[in-house]
Amino acid sequence: MVQSNPVDPQVLILGSGFGGLEAGKVFRGKPVGVTILDRHNYHLFQPLLYQVATATLSPGDIASPIRWIFRRAANVRVLLGEATAIDAANHRVQLADGAALDYDFLIVATGASHTYFGHDDWGQHAPGLKTLEDALHIRRRILLAFERAERESDPATRQELLTFVLVGGGPTGVELAGTLAEIARHTLRHEFRSIDPSQARIIVIEAGPTILSAFPEGLRDAARASLRRLRVEVREGAAVTGVDAGGVTLGAERIAAATVLWTAGVAASPLVRSLGAPLDRAGRVLVQPDLSVPGYPEVFVVGDAAAYLDDNGKALPGVAHVAMQQATHAARGILGRLNGSPSKTFVYRGLGNMAIVGRGSAVADLGWVRFSGITAWFSWLFLHIVQLIGFRNRLLVLVQWAVAFVTFQRSVRLITNDEGRSDRS
Repeated sequence: MVQSNPVDPQVLILGSGFGGLEAGKVFRGKPVGVTILDRHNYHLFQPLLYQVATATLSPGDIASPIRWIFRRAANVRVLLGEATAIDAANHRVQLADGAALDYDFLIVATGASHTYFGHDDWGQHAPGLKTLEDALHIRRRILLAFERAERESDPATRQELLTFVLVGGGPTGVELAGTLAEIARHTLRHEFRSIDPSQARIIVIEAGPTILSAFPEGLRDAARASLRRLRVEVREGAAVTGVDAGGVTLGAERIAAATVLWTAGVAASPLVRSLGAPLDRAGRVLVQPDLSVPGYPEVFVVGDAAAYLDDNGKALPGVAHVAMQQATHAARGILGRLNGSPSKTFVYRGLGNMAIVGRGSAVADLGWVRFSGITAWFSWLFLHIVQLIGFRNRLLVLVQWAVAFVTFQRSVRLITNDEGRSDRS
């Protein structure tokens, strides 16, 4: 293994998501010293986070320790910490504990978090889904809703407890709604005595004209049909104007719901604001063609934190394969620069979009082919199994999916992590 030399150029990578992880892999064994900084000690496979939230998978099934991933890369060190500011002029990153890290090259891959479009107070009533903590909190809220409904004698209150609203009709909202419907219609069907879980009302609300707006019309129609079969209500062109502990407001309409989940817009990590670079409306850095920051050619921003415009002036989507391709390009660009090569323009190779809608149903747009149904569902399963890190995780997830498919059971239906007296009965 190539040991890092103190005189080697020092590369600092902020974040260990898909982008940060891919950049680190490019640098393995290269004559550079690499530091990966993250506030968590694990890499999270976010596309399957909703399955933790719906009790299909355990947190450990979709997360891997960063140190284990780079255990054989002697020139890569991993540090646990949170960056709070970037001093690009002095090549320094400030940490929350008062420490600082210097760098020769910087790759910012800090991702994004959910945004409430100026209504941050909605967050306490409508949690989003970006972290393991979010997923466990949502799992708890979903399972507690059924438990409380079982003990509730008032019909109106019981119906409110059995009403679930998902704000946002993108892939996360559709996938959550489909899985939640399967839990209510199948998994819990025979487990309660005072309520019928299959009568739960599940609503997806999309402010835009259509759900799954990144997909072609035919696939959107197929997704709607699948959701209808699961008795999921789809409300399109309906903007939420209020969220509180009792439900949501759509203009003059009120929907009483004990569980509201936020699957709408995202905003880039606030850390990138300290770069002083131009930002788009989502707070992403408007990067140069080589993904560097204007005025700071040694700083690169990739993934959800970067706004890279395609030939039509539209920013690339915030999906894993975009972050991975950008991180690879940035890392190779740094190595090339160290060898005297000029910077190259990033070229995105579109790999398409996929979304699972429910048991045996998904939609897939691979660019050269579009399909839906069971074939898309198996393709989605295969792709996600392959992309998981580590044989153990791949095997465990495959087994869990097989059991869920055959028995309709979710094996992780545990209500844990007591969050306060308001949740105690």
